[in-house]
Amino acid sequence: MILLSSIISTFEAELREQYAGSLLPSHLNALAAMKQCRTTHSPVMQAQCEDCVHQDFIPHSCGHRHCPHCQQHESQQWLERQLKKQVPAEYFLITFTLPKEFRVLAWQQQRTLYDLMMRCSWETLNTFAQNDAQLKGRAGAISVLHTHSRRLDYHPHVHVIMPAAAIDTERRLWRTKTGKGQSKKPNPSQSGTGYLFNHKALAKVFRAKLLDAINHVGLALPERYPETWVVDVKSVGNGDKALVYLGRYLYKGVIQEKDIIACKDGQVTFRYQDSKTKQTQTRTLPGAEFLWLMLRHILPKGFRRTRNFGFLHPNSKRLISLLQLLLGVNPNQDLAWLKKRPALKCPCCGGDMRIVKTRIPKVYAIPLSRSDHNPQVASVM
Repeated sequence: MILLSSIISTFEAELREQYAGSLLPSHLNALAAMKQCRTTHSPVMQAQCEDCVHQDFIPHSCGHRHCPHCQQHESQQWLERQLKKQVPAEYFLITFTLPKEFRVLAWQQQRTLYDLMMRCSWETLNTFAQNDAQLKGRAGAISVLHTHSRRLDYHPHVHVIMPAAAIDTERRLWRTKTGKGQSKKPNPSQSGTGYLFNHKALAKVFRAKLLDAINHVGLALPERYPETWVVDVKSVGNGDKALVYLGRYLYKGVIQEKDIIACKDGQVTFRYQDSKTKQTQTRTLPGAEFLWLMLRHILPKGFRRTRNFGFLHPNSKRLISLLQLLLGVNPNQDLAWLKKRPALKCPCCGGDMRIVKTRIPKVYAIPLSRSDHNPQVASVM
């Protein structure tokens, strides 16, 4: 497997020279972190076996949220939190795409435009839920911002996972929506059969809300932009597979190292799945251009890529628990298929190891020979 850290080491100088006027501090920080992630230059942590005296020194991950090595545990925790809030309703994946004419503005005003996209997409869906004849209440949604296409081009869009359900707070009623010819109790194992809202109507309202919001914050609109925007609505059953898909890119960058298949002659080749044909394709770029392609998707510092709205907001935990109790939903049932975080195993006896010390500078961590019955960290000061 070709490591991203090795690609950065090889092409970083060329990247800095070629894109000197475009690199931001957030890009440079990400490069520095991912370059030393789990390498011989990174700090180490000390692990000790609970059954024997063996100790090991393990390289630290960098912890950067865009590093393909890191944040697996955080992704798992996010997925568990979302699955615990599932409700008995058919779920839909709604995708709001920003037209290409706005990409320059989005790149120049990332924090502002990304925030507006997420807020306007939620406001659009909540408005439709309140006006819908079957729902007539406050909706709930999980929003995730993506800035990349499968080819890793700059392509800002917002994915929203939304149950076809709403809460009427005035009458204290829980309502779900079913399409024509559907059972009132949707089969969570099925997908693609339901109907939520008309995608063309959603696109019109989202367009109007976002244009108004951009004007309100004082940004100049592009000279030309399309009258018709694109919003996609797709049934995803009980939503677990869609959550797994979105969680994959929350904390681990836009590409997995296993998908980098070649690095030679100054070129980097990676593979991806074409969204239309579902066939695996490859793309080859100069090394510096490949790094820049990745860095364009580094989010502004502190910007939250995922947000929960409505009755799925974190401050609605008691409400969700009450709903699950009344509707007979076991929130732990959907967590059974999740893989637990693997334990660190001792190479000597196979027992579990625990971390006893972290962030040890590499220069101070010298593992003694295994013949020593009391290994420790030796100082070289």
